[in-house]
Amino acid sequence: MEQTVPKETMTFTDMLRKRFKYLLDPFARALNRMGLMPNTVTILGLVGNAIAAVLLGLGHITAGGIIVLLMGPIDALDGTMARLRGESSDFGAFVDSVTDRYSELVILGGLLVYYLRTENWLGSLLIYLAAAGSVLVSYIRARGQSLNLDTKVGLLTRVERFLVLAPCLIINQPMIALWILAVLTNVTALQRIADVRRQAYAQNRIAKKNPPIGQ
Repeated sequence: MEQTVPKETMTFTDMLRKRFKYLLDPFARALNRMGLMPNTVTILGLVGNAIAAVLLGLGHITAGGIIVLLMGPIDALDGTMARLRGESSDFGAFVDSVTDRYSELVILGGLLVYYLRTENWLGSLLIYLAAAGSVLVSYIRARGQSLNLDTKVGLLTRVERFLVLAPCLIINQPMIALWILAVLTNVTALQRIADVRRQAYAQNRIAKKNPPIGQ
């Protein structure tokens, strides 16, 4: 059963999934009829991004960007397939999340190889900052969830990062994307830290007002 996301907590990603549901569902049904499993599609997306990374490392920026763009919708298709099959699971969500991180880092790794080959040290530094910020954005949410403090806020979540990176690669302007990612992923990480802090303080206030019975 598909979960309904309250409007007040709906993220940009949630909005896109809802807006393009009428496109995603037919494709997902077709893939299910072909006998493909959701996790198989997830892995195929990672393989596609690895191919894009090889092209980027070789300096074929536009070609790599096109493949990155084509792989983007797979991030939504695998989850849609699982929902339509009635097989959504925690492990499937786990695999999807892990492969998302690998895909993003593989793409940045391809760019890193290219910039190291061309001795572009500024580009290499920006990739490091972008990768660090990206990993922290995901880690902060995961760590918060382990404490029952979920946070989805921030300027540059995964979908926004994809929408920045793919077009800039296609027009052969990766440095533009890297500057944006290097700065705003780390701003997003700080926003999430502040949001977790706010939620933690709110929980503490509630706990103090409602102490356990018998205390």
